[in-house]
Amino acid sequence: MRNLGNICVLFIFIWAPASLAAAQSQPVDLIVSDGMIVTMDANRTVLHDGSIAIRGDSIVAVGPRSEIDSKYHGAHTIDAHGKLIVPGFVNGHTHVPMTLFRGLHDDVTLNDWLYKYIFPAEKKNVNEDFVRWGTRLAAAEQIRYGVTTFADMYYFEEAIAEETKAAGLRGVVGETFIDFPTPDNKNLDDMLAYSERFIRKWQGDPLIHAAVAPHSMYTCSQKTLQAAAALARKYHAPILIHVAEMKKEWDDSEKAHGMSPVAYLNSIGVLGPDVVAAHCIYVDTADEKILAQKQVGCVHNPSSNMMLASGVSPVPQMRAAGVAVGLGTDGPAGSNNDLDLMEEMDLAAKLAKITQMNPLALNAKAVVEMATIDGARALHMEKEIGSLEPGKKADLDVISLDEPNAVPMYDVYAQLAYALKGDDVETVIIGGKTVMRDRKLLTIDEPRVLEKAREYGKSVSASLGMEQ
Repeated sequence: MRNLGNICVLFIFIWAPASLAAAQSQPVDLIVSDGMIVTMDANRTVLHDGSIAIRGDSIVAVGPRSEIDSKYHGAHTIDAHGKLIVPGFVNGHTHVPMTLFRGLHDDVTLNDWLYKYIFPAEKKNVNEDFVRWGTRLAAAEQIRYGVTTFADMYYFEEAIAEETKAAGLRGVVGETFIDFPTPDNKNLDDMLAYSERFIRKWQGDPLIHAAVAPHSMYTCSQKTLQAAAALARKYHAPILIHVAEMKKEWDDSEKAHGMSPVAYLNSIGVLGPDVVAAHCIYVDTADEKILAQKQVGCVHNPSSNMMLASGVSPVPQMRAAGVAVGLGTDGPAGSNNDLDLMEEMDLAAKLAKITQMNPLALNAKAVVEMATIDGARALHMEKEIGSLEPGKKADLDVISLDEPNAVPMYDVYAQLAYALKGDDVETVIIGGKTVMRDRKLLTIDEPRVLEKAREYGKSVSASLGMEQ
């Protein structure tokens, strides 16, 4: 009996600490466990055996697996052993309903593409249903490629916001202002009224940031540009705009205003720390200083700029000047026919290298930054997203490292920039909600979306007298 008593006492001492630790661990909703975490925090910390604890829509803790296991217990767990965990990618510029114009007309200049093909096609085909189905198609594609936040400029932006939220994506979505009748609004007064209702409705939403999107200085008068900016600032909303995206824009601005597009927009009070400027190709040293001083976020779109032969944005120089530069795919039609931001990382680095004849011009880590934390900075959202840190939104991707193109791995940034592909993304979490698990979309009826997209392909072709 004495031996039995000793055994019982020993059992109590062994069991009690483990039981006490379990009782003291904090409950969380989800733990993503045992992966290689590329945090993109200020120190660019990489954890080779790390876990992330998530409660609600936010990250509670990031650390070594043993540390997270000792402090937290999750209602659900995703095993990421042997996989990569990265911040969700930020697509800083696109026009998502244009998925339904994918491949409509390629291999032309931007000016011809817009005025000869896209604007006429939009006039004949774009309505609210078109926008909804195009957004659903884009949502499926972006989630599959690990995009968790995107910035959009188009028409019927209210419908885009609703479909974006339904898919569980995070969106900065801006209603387009332009100086001719559009599918949803026929004049500036209509655009202002629509946008004001739109912004007021979505204020405070956890996923949707309603924005104002004056298209560009070459499609908007000074009056339109200033009215759109004033409306945005009345509600502290973002301003999305194309800036200095083609040589003709630069030449016309110099002729009409005696200054560059960046200098002109600054002179009329449009630029500021709420502006997201897409492209920024034709900028000089003086422009770079203006963009940095005004804290404008710029979005580089390498595929689009190459496909339309628009030019090459001086990304290394802008980054050196202190400008926040993100990455975008642009619209998935004519200027870029997909929404794969990992492809943009690869192309951004290589485009900078070859145009500057310098392999160090833009390295792997830099373009991963542009797709994550710097992309968040460009959208003025770096306090919410872009890195995996406690207090930030739980937006992250789990990427397979079991594909032939993924092994061996010597440098994780080089692997992300040059070897891994969008199709390697396995699981996507946005705001703590799993929207794709093991490559299965959970928030979108993908077969129905694909079926509907094929139907639209036929109707668009018929409207333009094209054979399909």
